[in-house]
Amino acid sequence: MPDNDNSIPMFKGTISYEAFGNLYLNITNQCSANCVFCIRDLCDGVYGYDLRLSREPTEEEIIGDLESHDLKRYNEVVFTGFGEPTCRFDTVLHITKWLHDKGIIVRLDTNGHAALMNPGRDVVAELKAAGLDDVSISLNAESEERYNELCKPAFIGSYAAMLDFAKSSVRLGIKTRMTVVGDNDIDIEKCESIATGIGASFRVR
Repeated sequence: MPDNDNSIPMFKGTISYEAFGNLYLNITNQCSANCVFCIRDLCDGVYGYDLRLSREPTEEEIIGDLESHDLKRYNEVVFTGFGEPTCRFDTVLHITKWLHDKGIIVRLDTNGHAALMNPGRDVVAELKAAGLDDVSISLNAESEERYNELCKPAFIGSYAAMLDFAKSSVRLGIKTRMTVVGDNDIDIEKCESIATGIGASFRVR
């Protein structure tokens, strides 16, 4: 449905929210995984913001929201929220370029499945070309078997795709971090070794 279609219902929900000196963007509630630790199963949002969307905001609505902020106040603008941002990959590209052209640092928090959702596209190269500065990738487990148990991805090969996403990000010069949730009986040392072996930094969240 085109963004200027008058039949689009009224939007209700939080597009952007502030925390830690950053502005976070919540552009979708879709996800290509169903992680056992996902906060969506426990609450309606974070930091007092309701992140459940009545529908996905249009690109015009996202830009309108961004224009209501003094973007220079923030350390960075981060695609994250209550879904996987790259479920709306073209929107991520368009908004990243819009922000980059204004000199804003842009980060993507992602599960790294974008190539599986957009077959035939060099997704990391497109993100780099749009001006993405940083990426934080959910590693979540030290093996494909454990990853599938914890994250329940929609696509076969998601663990390998996530690792390839990280490797491509490092190779193309995007500042890359890989993360795990620390209370899921995983081998954190092995996860850190995977991340640093790729050339990414590592964080337990």
